[in-house]
Amino acid sequence: MRIGFGQLNTIVGDLAGNREKIIRAYRDLVERGAELVVFPELAVCGYPTRDLLFKRRFVSDAEESLTEIAAVTGDVPALVGFVETNPSVNERPFFNSAAWCENGEVRICARKSLLPTYDVFDEDRYFQPATAPALWQWGRVRVGLTICEDIWAGPRSPGIHPHAADPVAKLADQGIDLLVNLSASPWHCGKTAFRESFITEAARRCGCPAVYCNAVGGNDELIFDGRSLLARADGQVAASCPAFRESIEILDAEGPRTEPDPSYHRSEIEDIHDALVLGLKDYVTKSGFKQVIVGLSGGVDSSVTAALAAAALGPDNVLGVSNPSIVSSQHSRDDAAVLAQNLNIRLEVLPIAPVVEAAEGVLAPLFRGTEPGVAEENIQARTRGLLWMAISNKFGHLVLTCGNKSELAVGYCTLYGDMSGGLAVISDLPKMKVYALAEYINRDADLIPRSVIEKPPSAELRPDQKDEDSLPPYPVLDEILRKYVEEGYSSRDLVRDGHDETLVRDIIRRVDLNEYKRRQAAPGLKITPLAFGVGRRIPIVQKYVN
Repeated sequence: MRIGFGQLNTIVGDLAGNREKIIRAYRDLVERGAELVVFPELAVCGYPTRDLLFKRRFVSDAEESLTEIAAVTGDVPALVGFVETNPSVNERPFFNSAAWCENGEVRICARKSLLPTYDVFDEDRYFQPATAPALWQWGRVRVGLTICEDIWAGPRSPGIHPHAADPVAKLADQGIDLLVNLSASPWHCGKTAFRESFITEAARRCGCPAVYCNAVGGNDELIFDGRSLLARADGQVAASCPAFRESIEILDAEGPRTEPDPSYHRSEIEDIHDALVLGLKDYVTKSGFKQVIVGLSGGVDSSVTAALAAAALGPDNVLGVSNPSIVSSQHSRDDAAVLAQNLNIRLEVLPIAPVVEAAEGVLAPLFRGTEPGVAEENIQARTRGLLWMAISNKFGHLVLTCGNKSELAVGYCTLYGDMSGGLAVISDLPKMKVYALAEYINRDADLIPRSVIEKPPSAELRPDQKDEDSLPPYPVLDEILRKYVEEGYSSRDLVRDGHDETLVRDIIRRVDLNEYKRRQAAPGLKITPLAFGVGRRIPIVQKYVN
């Protein structure tokens, strides 16, 4: 059986644009000999749709769009993810559904049974779960229809909540010839193999081929990697689609096994790079921007951010802005200039000393009798943010913030200063992973100067400042943060693991104290199992100490 995969990059709410993509892909795949065409979860309206669903006409408009898609279908069926109105007034208002479209009409609507309500997911807010998965008789083929989480029932694993129901088991008991899953499964490090295991296990349990069609692209903080696949009844992957790019292709459920696309199985750092490039590109372009601003300090974080921006948008669409102060080292100024030259991006040098001096003069009467400290240092960072946002307002560019996860976790960043901007590109990347990504970016040539990677990291807000003046070494900090933030360790757990108790309590205190800063940060691209932002809902005002 020749299955057509429409692994599409849709835009949330763009009903006309998404419809055009779906119809174009359907016609292309039918012309190439597909016998069944499958699209991702909620492809009609994009995922995650969130509270757009509560707009008065949104769902009815989406249903009309599905009707137009169904109208172009012929003998070759198309399975399309969409949002469906629930007529019951005593239940959630909508269903997360898959429409079987054939010969100009919708033949059946299969509804999602398992609604994830953890991490970044909040589907129970909108959707009513189905009581059982749908089974559709297509000629002689019994097709089991599932949507994303429906195949994730099984032993509890990190990031996955247990489910009382098991749609795959129900379909296996009924006996099916083909299992289909429409998905919009966001990517994070370590998810590929784990997700594949659920799909291949579902094929084994049902004793039939499994078709898995996943979304691709960036929508807000989430990045979808595609990697749609076809698994055989024995649980072996028969064929797959590429990672992090659209793919419209046919995979044969009965043909010989083909080698996975080269992008399917890769190193973690390759995935991180391509995920951030895709997420950055889609956030900028889908938001209607064309160009971005990166404040180039000569440090590794801004260098990596600029390199990702150049890869995502092209060098002509990246403006580097260097804002040296009276304490900026010459080597940092030189590194910023060399980086811009290597990336072939435009660089503007706007010294901030006159603005800082003016601000200090205005504040002098109020600050009289106090010792200079962090407040004065941060005037530099806030001056830079002021200038970046002025350029953004003038020319319509989007400012990219350059803070990493380690700094954001402990508040080693300046609110309304270096945190100013519209997208935090590497905010889910711990500092040591930033260095690893810099090395990967330099895999063919030193785009990022070696001196940037090798010099001790510094905010350069006072003479001879080093990050380790205020923070523990980053390998130690990153390990503690990973366990505390992502894995939920307590201070006692961390001390039992061999970490210094005083250091642990200080880091935890900083993480908890700076929740108010993170709440005001730009949205950040999610690449770990638990990122700051929509997936981590910690109260700002709270007194729990563990």
